[in-house]
Amino acid sequence: MHITAVIPARFASTRFPGKPLADLLGKPMIQWVYERTCRAGVLDRVIVATDDERIFKAVLNFGGEAQMTRPDHATGTDRLAEVASCLDTDLVVNVQGDEPLIEPAMIEEAVAPLAEDTGIPMGTLMTPVGSTEELMNPNVVKVVVDRLGFALYFSRSPIPHQRDEISEKDKKSAFRRAFKHVGLYVYRREFLLRYPRLEPTPLEDLEKLEQLRALEHGFRIRVVETSLLSQGVDTPEDLERARRILAASGG
Repeated sequence: MHITAVIPARFASTRFPGKPLADLLGKPMIQWVYERTCRAGVLDRVIVATDDERIFKAVLNFGGEAQMTRPDHATGTDRLAEVASCLDTDLVVNVQGDEPLIEPAMIEEAVAPLAEDTGIPMGTLMTPVGSTEELMNPNVVKVVVDRLGFALYFSRSPIPHQRDEISEKDKKSAFRRAFKHVGLYVYRREFLLRYPRLEPTPLEDLEKLEQLRALEHGFRIRVVETSLLSQGVDTPEDLERARRILAASGG
């Protein structure tokens, strides 16, 4: 089985323009993402997908592989599908370009179910919600799964909901029964090529969560629980936090 990781990277960002090229301990952030992704033992190839020549050249300069894509893609999945259309691979892993702290083992965990069962079209990760603040934060996407580990629903709302009255003590620990979604995806190549052609769906539009399109069209998403954590970089403050963590850990 051939497995390829594709890292979508855009220069434009509302909150943090030029984020992939931001300096992080002497390297552009995208280099940290690329190098840590390469450490995943299950991968045969790692490619940065970008529509910006500055990012493209930066990746080539540090010895990485990059591919230029069309600039008009509406989503990162569309960009991924363009790259996958030219690949001879079985699985495609979508690693976000703003995850310089990505743990290689997380990629291996997400890939495992699809490598074992060819009937699974798509997979991702979840981890326990860490606080009541996270549970209530609409920017932290929550997920509930069935007994076999397949997604039932993703939401920005706190799910599952506790209907009955519970004690104050239980309220404080209610988040321990909830899981947040980790935005790392694995796709079977043929499904990824089909995905952008699926008609957008009402729940996807309501929640602004693209993965709901797959569920609404009847496709299963395998969700693996992980104890590992990664922290994305959305703002300059996040970058400074990542800088401190990498400096303390030695990278």
